[in-house]
Amino acid sequence: MKIKLIYFISLLFLVTACDLDFFPSDAMTPEQLAEDPGGAVYITDGNYSMFKDEYEYKGLYSGGNSYIRHYMQMAEFPSDNICLSGRTTDVLYDATVYRTNPTLKNVSTFWWLSYRIIFGANSVIESVVDGASTQSDYIKGENYFIRAIAHLNLVTLYAKPYSHGRNNLGIVLRTSTNTANTTRATVGQVYDQIEADLKEAIRLMSNGGSRRGNAGYASKEAAQGLLSRVYLYMEKNQEVIDLVNDMLKNETPASKLESTATFRNYFANTLTSKETLWAVAHTALETRGQSSIASMYLNDGMGWGEVFSSDPLNNLYERYPNDVRYSYFVIPKLHTTAGYMISYPVENPDDDSRANELQDVTLDPISNKYFFMSGVNKINVETESINGYEQKYIMLNGQKHVVRLTKKMQNRNSFPMYYVSKFSYQDGDPMLNSPVMLRWAEVILNRAEAYAKTSGKEAEALADVNVLRTRAGLSGNELFTTSNMATKGYTSVLDVVLDERRLELAFEGHRMFDLYRNKKSMDRKYAGVQPWEVINHDNNKIQYPIPFDEISVSGIEQNP
Repeated sequence: MKIKLIYFISLLFLVTACDLDFFPSDAMTPEQLAEDPGGAVYITDGNYSMFKDEYEYKGLYSGGNSYIRHYMQMAEFPSDNICLSGRTTDVLYDATVYRTNPTLKNVSTFWWLSYRIIFGANSVIESVVDGASTQSDYIKGENYFIRAIAHLNLVTLYAKPYSHGRNNLGIVLRTSTNTANTTRATVGQVYDQIEADLKEAIRLMSNGGSRRGNAGYASKEAAQGLLSRVYLYMEKNQEVIDLVNDMLKNETPASKLESTATFRNYFANTLTSKETLWAVAHTALETRGQSSIASMYLNDGMGWGEVFSSDPLNNLYERYPNDVRYSYFVIPKLHTTAGYMISYPVENPDDDSRANELQDVTLDPISNKYFFMSGVNKINVETESINGYEQKYIMLNGQKHVVRLTKKMQNRNSFPMYYVSKFSYQDGDPMLNSPVMLRWAEVILNRAEAYAKTSGKEAEALADVNVLRTRAGLSGNELFTTSNMATKGYTSVLDVVLDERRLELAFEGHRMFDLYRNKKSMDRKYAGVQPWEVINHDNNKIQYPIPFDEISVSGIEQNP
């Protein structure tokens, strides 16, 4: 029987060059699963594997061609959190500069793998009968969760935000293994189905079953946490508040988080942490080396180390030097020579990007200012206060340049090297991590944002923000109140929350969605290979194109 199951499972993973969001006719069917209910466990485990495994797509090489790597790059690299330090032939460059087209490998592979995962989930959902046992109900609930998160990630990447209109074109909605009809549902229809799936997942996982292992498996809490994100995106703020309150019951938000001290090692141990609701599990045997997510963020004996923490994000962290989220997870690569330097963006004659001007500076003991010489002119690094925070600048040739003053750092193509370690050091391997897709910190911030959008709940929103700030090592006036936020440059509690989401969830794939769904613009006027521009929330390029392979087969409509 085990041989038979392995045979069917292998068939499930087969795909031809023409397959898009469907499987070969000889894949394991719901009828076959019904004959052997144990197969549901194997198929479910296979569904989880498809989030992490590397695949060839239409004969293209498989290295780095995985769902989770593409997702983390497609969701995060178009944001203002990262600085790509040079051009590359990897499609991550196209995501970074919003230069996407329907034939790109990431655009096509992510779509294709998403529907493979959804098909596998539908196979189990159709075959497992409700009430047969508490554990079979749980397995079925896991697959409703899998189907929901796969649809959610598709609709957030390939369609406009829900807040831009329910009737906008969404993605192909698959709720059965019957793939005969391929049409694009509306954004509203997709979100309604995701909500229904998560409610069903919660119901099925509330019948006495238990999570089958570590945080690489879905749970009732994971489904609730994801539903809080869905409600937030749907602007159902009271539903967010009620759901998170129900999740917490009589516990405090802080009790769900790692402590300040243990948070340092959180991302190396996501699978066993109480903070993780769901992560894409990797084992020590599944390290991806140079094709890992970490490889672009870090070089520690291995890795390319070409994507750094951006200047605007570093500036935000540096408002509060005690913030451990900066010292724990952003690693400045210091120069072997001691001293200080300034950096500031300068125009690139070849395109609309900006490189950095780097200049060593010396401290004048009399004025207590750093300076450098430009010919016979002494250029001082001046300090001004912007919304209560220090900002450095110089006046050079009659122009004011806002600068960053730092210890002398190594650079790549003029970009100071700020490595990021959020995808590293599981089992001590700098290229290994089980990427967290959902954690309690986000859920708390979901409630904070919902409170911020609810009249009279500003204090509650800031209280949730302060839970995260306290865990980050901040205290006293470093915490927010309704009376001190204005002195820190904020006129809106929502903006406080969005900045806190940025600080807490940086590099985890939230920033782009957070800005655009709130109808805010993305300011990318900082040094990097991306164009020097501000991207408005209503710009059509914020959604990825539907893959050419899908359109050429099914004929569904392309995004504008």
